[in-house]
Amino acid sequence: MHQQKGIWSTGGFRRIMRGPRFIKSRETKTPQLKYGVSSMIQSQEKPDRVLIRIKDLTVEKADEVVWVRGRIHTSRAKGKQCFLVLRQQQFNIQALVAVGQHASKQMVKFAANINKESIVDVEGVVRKAHQKIGGCTQQDVELHVQRIYVISLAEPRLPLQLDDAVRPEVEGEEDGRATVNQDTRLDNRVIDLRTSTSQAIFCLQSGICQLFRETLIHKGFVEIQTPKIISAASEGGANVFTVSYFKSSAYLAQSPQLYKQMCICADFEKVFCIGPVFRAEDSNTHRHLTEFVGLDIEMAFNYHYHEVVDEIADTLVQIFKGLQERFQTEIQTVNKQFPCEPFKFLEPTLRLEYREAVAMLREAGVEMGDEEDLRYLGSTKMCQSLVKVVYDTDFYILDKYPLAVRPFYTMPDPVNPKNSNSYDMFMRGEEILSGAQRIHDPQLLTERAQHHGIDLEKIKAYIDSFRFGAPPHAGGGIGLERVTMLYLGLHNVRQTSMFPRDPKRLTP
Repeated sequence: MHQQKGIWSTGGFRRIMRGPRFIKSRETKTPQLKYGVSSMIQSQEKPDRVLIRIKDLTVEKADEVVWVRGRIHTSRAKGKQCFLVLRQQQFNIQALVAVGQHASKQMVKFAANINKESIVDVEGVVRKAHQKIGGCTQQDVELHVQRIYVISLAEPRLPLQLDDAVRPEVEGEEDGRATVNQDTRLDNRVIDLRTSTSQAIFCLQSGICQLFRETLIHKGFVEIQTPKIISAASEGGANVFTVSYFKSSAYLAQSPQLYKQMCICADFEKVFCIGPVFRAEDSNTHRHLTEFVGLDIEMAFNYHYHEVVDEIADTLVQIFKGLQERFQTEIQTVNKQFPCEPFKFLEPTLRLEYREAVAMLREAGVEMGDEEDLRYLGSTKMCQSLVKVVYDTDFYILDKYPLAVRPFYTMPDPVNPKNSNSYDMFMRGEEILSGAQRIHDPQLLTERAQHHGIDLEKIKAYIDSFRFGAPPHAGGGIGLERVTMLYLGLHNVRQTSMFPRDPKRLTP
């Protein structure tokens, strides 16, 4: 049997430890040995071997000899056989090592004692399964192993078990089986991210960014990058992180807002950006992070800011459609652990004025004033329930917020100066976008900044941007992690942040 030079160690014996036992394995000192521990891959050479993706192992490949790289998810020895489950991202396949022409007793014993989560290269024949294999994504085929080599050995004790980490909480409570709490997951995030659920979540999240970018480029937008180290609080507020900047201080940007507007004043007309946003808010809730990914849009319009609202709403609808079309496997994977009703939306998107939402809530028994912000009254969930009953949608827009609850750069409503040309967008009752028509007149902008008590000197460059002619424009910022969380019906934004940052977590 042909053996590539330099791939396998010729150093004699190496020991694989599993619990108290040591399994000796002679590495491929001779080309006939069909199992062992690989020497460390240091890019010595590029063998002509082709590794097949586990997700591509289907009945169409039956009887083919293939090479696969995967992790040992589980192993079970039974007499002269060993059943392995090999995992690769969210896909897995059963592999059989059986005493016979291609495997000795020692090889079966070796395979059975490889530590969970170790990475192996396996050569095997794809065989049709006699019956569907439960617990595997590749249910119609299995791999009959001819050779197996350990590429990277995992330590025998794992900080958490992946089977526990994907077990639905309800199932764990009913059956008395272990589940993994949030802190344990986040403390051992590298292991937690290997679960099929986490793999699906972040694959879908990547799809949201891709669809956002595709849709806006198709609409004629230009992608921009904005600075994250700035000289003044980007929204004139106090909730900013201060950093040392040579002999002075600087701040981490709360938003790319001001720079998006500057680009509009520079005649880019339609811009978007994807990047980190920092909020020094001591909010320990299920939906707040101190660092998250913002999907930001800004656009010049002709006569009415609803031109922009329509574009943003359509962009989100295109994302929802794209997720349904491209990521059904991922959605189903997440739903196995976290069951949820499919996300519903309307075309065109439902748009209610703020006063209509207040009236609905009052009718339902909620006491609130005309200018109170329902986002901070805990009323958005009730509003969602009412909207769902009446309109059967999980996505809607609230328009014409009270001016008193919006930032200084928000354009007042010309009909009712107590209102503003501003809007929020909601998914399953939680805000995912806040936006508005911006004030593009420097005199009015100065007056509104003074009204809010903002130091004009600190926003001088921003105000000056509008002194040389500025088109009317509007925009908004979307929280990527919230969109992912709410689309999938998850309950904590930390599940959709790869390495979350909140007031109590700065690692890993």
